[in-house]
Amino acid sequence: MEKNGKIFVAPPKDGSDFKELFKQLAAAGAGRPLGSDGFPQGPWTPELLAEAISQIDSNRIGVDLRTVQLWFQENEKGISPSNIRWLARVFGCDDPEATSEWQMELSAAQSRLTAKRRDSKKAGSSTALRVPDMPPPVTVDNQTQPAGDLPQGIDATRRRQGFSLARISEALFSHGSPLNLPASIFAGASALGFLSYIVGIHSATYSRADGVVKQVGFLWAPNWTFLFMVLLPLFFAFVIELLVFWKHDARFKLVAQGDQLESDDAWTRNVRAYSYTYWAVFLICVLFAGLFQWIGVCLIPLINGGGNYAIDWGKLAIVRPEVISVPLSIVFTALAYLYMCLCFYLFFAGLILLHTIVHDLWRIEEASTVRPVEHRREGGEIGLRVMRGIFRCTVLGVLVAICMKVQSSYLSSNGGDIVTWIAHDMSSAVYERHDGGNSFSYRMPTHYSSLLVAISTCIVFLYGSIRLGVEKRFRVPLWRMSAVVGLLFASYLLIDAFEGFSILLGVGVLLATYGLFDPEFGRWRVSELGSNQSVS
Repeated sequence: MEKNGKIFVAPPKDGSDFKELFKQLAAAGAGRPLGSDGFPQGPWTPELLAEAISQIDSNRIGVDLRTVQLWFQENEKGISPSNIRWLARVFGCDDPEATSEWQMELSAAQSRLTAKRRDSKKAGSSTALRVPDMPPPVTVDNQTQPAGDLPQGIDATRRRQGFSLARISEALFSHGSPLNLPASIFAGASALGFLSYIVGIHSATYSRADGVVKQVGFLWAPNWTFLFMVLLPLFFAFVIELLVFWKHDARFKLVAQGDQLESDDAWTRNVRAYSYTYWAVFLICVLFAGLFQWIGVCLIPLINGGGNYAIDWGKLAIVRPEVISVPLSIVFTALAYLYMCLCFYLFFAGLILLHTIVHDLWRIEEASTVRPVEHRREGGEIGLRVMRGIFRCTVLGVLVAICMKVQSSYLSSNGGDIVTWIAHDMSSAVYERHDGGNSFSYRMPTHYSSLLVAISTCIVFLYGSIRLGVEKRFRVPLWRMSAVVGLLFASYLLIDAFEGFSILLGVGVLLATYGLFDPEFGRWRVSELGSNQSVS
């Protein structure tokens, strides 16, 4: 039978399960276009069927070839509700009435397959036991499956994939213990701190040409201590928590609805789609922020005996060679900058993963236009939880930029140490005592790099707010989060711009710190009120 220029087979309604029904339709080529001579072109193959499903206009997610291959094989794998919709479109030849009939038939066939599988397990049949002659199970994407259920081309496909920076970067966040990455960052910063003690630059001062004695010790620099020991480990912990929640829980609920393998495959494709972005960030962080910046800011001034850069722990050998020698300073700064550039690559990789989560959630919500009310509510709750995690990461990212800019501004100021400098700025605004300002003007590349960090972090939050902040009941918490991010970013921009900037900075930091515990700014109070009402 022909319908819309394709081979149409009416639903048999003979009580077949999904495997039996699908085998008949694939052999008949149901839904395939007729040839130029008006005759069928042949049966479906996994490649042709996967391509046909992915070419459906409203199917933005597509279908993985491996999933389609599982339909063709003799196994217990069925079909997810989301793919029933697309397969019905193919078998129904894009006819609305025929598609509706096939959707009901495929759903019933899948239910019969599920019931048959459940009955066989209850009866203790051989399908629930491992047959001695069967090949041992193998693991695919952290899931163990019988070797006979795997498509023959999977191993070859995985070998062809080769090295993937995107996949490896994502694995650093999602595989193993959630404590691994934060603990590694903390351990690296601790090791640098111990080395600074050994070489004698943990706490060191020098007298500037105008007579100001400045503290430039390694442990006094918040962009090398507090940043790597507190802020970045917390940032990675929040990214890992959100990534694991989305990858193994939320995405599975919204898309797969019973097929974890299919959900994992789709997520892997999304991650690999950002491959060029990961490589671009890696080259910028390692070559420019790491190697070239170290050569320009540390190596050349140490060799030449000076430069138009403020003296810090890395260039202390220029003015106080009795504290640390130039060769030792070169080695220590090289290790520190290598550690720094790798950490910041992981930081930006975390931002890319946050963007991937938001984009993936948005695409799923856009593709699922018709869903029950409870599913839409569940999707809204997931979206709000995602935004809470992104807000926490955004706050920590801007705090990272603040640490970098505060240290850079302090080095060119008249303050003796960073704590005294900030305290003096607060008192000068309160008691209206005018400070002479900075006496020296230096090149400050950290100002630029900190701006990149702040802007990149806020862009991810802005993207998430635009894509996910649609539902009315979530707009108030989102506006509160946006206000705090805006205040914190403004306080970053105004560092050292006027006397008393530290007061605005302190207010922004306090609100941001509270937001780490209560991103919605009132959720605890609302939940407590709700519990009191339920008790009464």
